[in-house]
Amino acid sequence: MARRYDPHRRTRIIDAALSVIAADGIAGLSHRTVAAEADVPLGSTTYHFGSLDELLVAALRRCNENFVRTLRESEALAAGGEAEGAGRAAGPAGAAGSAGLADELTRLLGQWFAGERGAIELEYELYLAALRRPALRPVAAEWTEEAVELLSRRTDPGTARALVALMDGVCLQVLLAGGTFDAAYTREMLARIVAGGG
Repeated sequence: MARRYDPHRRTRIIDAALSVIAADGIAGLSHRTVAAEADVPLGSTTYHFGSLDELLVAALRRCNENFVRTLRESEALAAGGEAEGAGRAAGPAGAAGSAGLADELTRLLGQWFAGERGAIELEYELYLAALRRPALRPVAAEWTEEAVELLSRRTDPGTARALVALMDGVCLQVLLAGGTFDAAYTREMLARIVAGGG
């Protein structure tokens, strides 16, 4: 009997890996647990991912895409580039543009935190796994670089990098302290960084 072709099997395996990590942490991840979760033969997981690091890289890359996609799809960020540049030259309008950028980033973070907490924790668990797994470090850096590139359309690259670092820090503090997202504080801090840039 011919083997059935399954073009989505690799994706299902990544999804299964994310489910295993969400339930049992990275310590619970193995080719066997992922195969069982994906309902595929064990050989399928090792065929698509020769090592657990390869599987973790694919899982982290999938998670990275979530917030960057949110930035990419923001009409306010996409539409504000030219107006922001003009505002800088005009003085007071530049302050309005800075406030608009801080407002939009705060809104996007608030929207992210309004989602499922477990999904956010999963993303950061994979992100922080790069501390112990060198193979994940370049992938962990990918989201930062793309976010900086996207925000650089509204401000200079140095300020964009500082904004990403602040957003990352705010997210970690909320997750690790078990608190709630403070939109007013976050907006104020983001606005200070934007106002100090350029």
